[in-house]
Amino acid sequence: MKVVLKQDVKGLGKKGELVNASDGYARNFLFPKNLAVEANAQNMTELKNREQAAKYKIDTETAEAKKNAERISGKTITITAKAGANGKLFGSVTAKEIAEKIEKEFGIKTDKRKITVDDIKQFGTYEFEIKLYTGVSAKLFVRVGE
Repeated sequence: MKVVLKQDVKGLGKKGELVNASDGYARNFLFPKNLAVEANAQNMTELKNREQAAKYKIDTETAEAKKNAERISGKTITITAKAGANGKLFGSVTAKEIAEKIEKEFGIKTDKRKITVDDIKQFGTYEFEIKLYTGVSAKLFVRVGE
């Protein structure tokens, strides 16, 4: 019997998949525990609609990320910091500060964990990469000055 899984079932499949299960297993275990529904025309249509909605969401988010990447790629942001006499910073410039500056200047909300940057402990210009979405990233520069 073909069934559409409502939740992940160990040894059978993941949520939203169309799988083939034995009649007794489906009727006595999957249906009573509300883990699956029979693969009739209505349920198949709902499954296809969910898949199309998920694909559309991924496509729009990817397009938005690519647009943002083109907009900010190669740009330079400036961060001011305090330093000692030899140009060595008190502390360092962190990914959190860079993320806040990107949001302030470009209006793009980013997670600090998506920014890959080495420790910035002196004045200068440094290159860093920001991952905007799966497979979409942009390279920017940060200028640290006083």
